[in-house]
Amino acid sequence: MNGGSVNELTMNLDFTENRNISIPSYFYITGLSGIPHMRYYYIFLFFVYFISLLGNSCLMFVIIMDRNLHTPKYISVFNLSLTDICESTAVIPQLLDTFLFGNQLIPYGLCLSNMFSNMLFFTEQSLTLTVLSFDRLVAISLPLRYHMIVTHGSMLVIIGASWTIAMLLTMIGAIFMSRLSFCKFIVTVNSFYCDHGPIYRSACNNNFPTCNDISINILMGHISFGLLICTPLILIIISYFCIALALLKIAHGADRIKAIKTCTSHLILVAIFYLPVLCNVLASVTTPLHPNAQIINNSLTQTIPPMLNPIIYTLKTEEVMQSIKELYKHSKVNTHNQKPEVVDIPMQSGPRVAQVGNGELMIQGNGMAVVEPERQRTEEEPKVWRNLKEPEGRDAAVGVES
Repeated sequence: MNGGSVNELTMNLDFTENRNISIPSYFYITGLSGIPHMRYYYIFLFFVYFISLLGNSCLMFVIIMDRNLHTPKYISVFNLSLTDICESTAVIPQLLDTFLFGNQLIPYGLCLSNMFSNMLFFTEQSLTLTVLSFDRLVAISLPLRYHMIVTHGSMLVIIGASWTIAMLLTMIGAIFMSRLSFCKFIVTVNSFYCDHGPIYRSACNNNFPTCNDISINILMGHISFGLLICTPLILIIISYFCIALALLKIAHGADRIKAIKTCTSHLILVAIFYLPVLCNVLASVTTPLHPNAQIINNSLTQTIPPMLNPIIYTLKTEEVMQSIKELYKHSKVNTHNQKPEVVDIPMQSGPRVAQVGNGELMIQGNGMAVVEPERQRTEEEPKVWRNLKEPEGRDAAVGVES
């Protein structure tokens, strides 16, 4: 529903009137309102979304087309690109529709689904980065057993389990959220989307019992953050501590550097994803941030990593760069191997075959000339000029060019 289509007097009454309403009609998103020159920020986010879609789609295409990348590791990379596309699509179009086009009133059901999708894909990004750290740990610490431990089947099971865990926890959070009671028909949410924290803080009461004055929704928020953000980060840190110990055992410096290079792209992705999240949390605890600054930081935290992930993986991974070069060469060869070109030329004699440029010119008896691409010849095979059909009374001539 459009914000301009709601009667302003009714909205003001709904904003101020306190009544016990189990399910509000709408949520009113106010996060980025009142900030000057925000249109430039929305244009920036549009280009971020475009680059995210293009980069991740290209990386997924390269993984699909190159059989050399059909490995367990690139199943995880493919899943990360898919999650990046879903995360960008869940956040940026909704944000642009809400603030750029003024559709700040969001129905209750749509708001919960928006919250669920954002939480799901953000969580899956965190878990996929953990899976990639496990892959690097086994590859460097147990190289001889890598292909026995990390198989296509085991990686698919791990990826499936990560999606199941993410969906289960986000569904539990959405169910608890749906049990909240609100005191207004239209609830104001100070965020750039239907954020879990501002919504449960706007509720009148919690239908679930409380423990030590902490509502079950606050508790679920802490549990989800601990399980889905902090725990994966701790596992990644432990993985790289074990990798560092394994690297110290490598005698040759060149082999050690080669092993480190296989981890650089993943380490950069981990830093891009987790550092902004941790900085936002620490800043909110230690130094009170302006609400607008915190909202912009949160929006960048969820939109920038999906854009940078495919760029970093493409530029910092030798295998991907090599695959792109091979696919480019293959497409270039295919453009040269086109179908024969048929042109009309005047005929003076019977059909002949001759070597011309990069192909063979065969002149047919009906006055048509066919240019065929040059085929691969061995060194022993000579070029042959032959008269396929001469006028009656002449012998067929075959000439060999040395």
